[in-house]
Amino acid sequence: MPGTIIAMGRLNRPSIMVYGGTIKPGHFQGNTYDIVSAFQCYGEYVSGKISDEQRKNVILNSCPGAGACGGMYTANTMASAIEAMGMSLPYSSSIPAEDPLKLDECCLVGKYLLELLKMDLKPRDIITRKSLCNAMVIVMALGGSTNAVLHLIAIARSVGLDLTLDDFQKVSDEVPFLADLKPSGKYVMEDVHKIGGTPAVIRYLLELGYIDGDCMTVTGKTMAENAQSYPCLPDGQEIIKPVSNPIKKTGHIQILKGNLAPDGSVAKITGKEGLYFSGPALVFEGEEAMLAAISENPSSFKGKVVVIRGEGPKGGPGMPEMLTPTSAIMGAGLGKDAALLTDGRFSGGSHGFVVGHICPEAQEGGPIGLIQNGDLISIDVQKRTINVELTDAELNERRKNWKPPPYKADKGVLHKYIKNVQPASQGCVTDE
Repeated sequence: MPGTIIAMGRLNRPSIMVYGGTIKPGHFQGNTYDIVSAFQCYGEYVSGKISDEQRKNVILNSCPGAGACGGMYTANTMASAIEAMGMSLPYSSSIPAEDPLKLDECCLVGKYLLELLKMDLKPRDIITRKSLCNAMVIVMALGGSTNAVLHLIAIARSVGLDLTLDDFQKVSDEVPFLADLKPSGKYVMEDVHKIGGTPAVIRYLLELGYIDGDCMTVTGKTMAENAQSYPCLPDGQEIIKPVSNPIKKTGHIQILKGNLAPDGSVAKITGKEGLYFSGPALVFEGEEAMLAAISENPSSFKGKVVVIRGEGPKGGPGMPEMLTPTSAIMGAGLGKDAALLTDGRFSGGSHGFVVGHICPEAQEGGPIGLIQNGDLISIDVQKRTINVELTDAELNERRKNWKPPPYKADKGVLHKYIKNVQPASQGCVTDE
């Protein structure tokens, strides 16, 4: 989806994005499952909480049909953000993949595209600083994926706008976290669809002044004009909390800086994990090494700040997501007893005390590449800091003995990517 919107922004021709839709949740023996259940059951298995047969039953029943991952994971996050941005039709982000309404949406797109052509309404008329702010607002309110930070920065650059980490922090400070959606909550996107979908949430946020109603959309009308026909959130629903009683008074996405991340990092803090974590570093060169270690001895991770490095834009390459490591930690029951830091990124399904997008990355000589086992690391969300207890002199001394690891690709497309990709704080774009 971000690639689609980036292409639309670059070409600047009348266009509409159609989201494929979310999957339905799976059910087995009275339990409800989704894709993250399949990942987390691995941690439950290696820690002895469930048998191999139970693990297989979870996996077999987690994805019952077509559609994107069902919680407020990256796909549903970006679909909601793009709808709030005005680049997809109302309800596009919340109609499930297998619902007949999704086919109706596909038919409607042709009608609206003809209107866009008549109006000569192009993506750069719709994707503005204000509409990008609307996208950030919906991400914060719904508890969306940290990947939205990368993608929205890159989308902004595709239309000649500059979006920064500080912009996300500003919106996070102002917008409460309202949605009780997986991975940190109880419900999935299909449940949002049943209470009026993303449009009902947009109307609620618009009435409260969080959404700018003057922004143009692909319907040829403004967000406020569209919202006149949107339903209100029904009384008694428990999925979207009222602003008077939010899950968290401010956004869950927090931008942290310090001597471990001088150029910034992105934390996903829903409030359940606490606001402070300190512990000795447990360092791994890549996620595979971490997974091997937790399989052998999950209890050794308790109280530790797990550092997975060499997974950044250049080091990965491509900044792979750390869903399996975070799921292993959560499944092993260590969600409140271990933190995870990485120069890679996370899946929208990742939760726990996690900090990613650490800049500069290890491949580029960032401080995360200098950390050693046992170094004391402190993460203070209220102060928005992430620091290792080393002096500048100690870090500089280690840097003298540091050598950049060889690139994982020395020719072809991946090598070109490594040479051109910008840091995570700049959206990992490759054309600047």
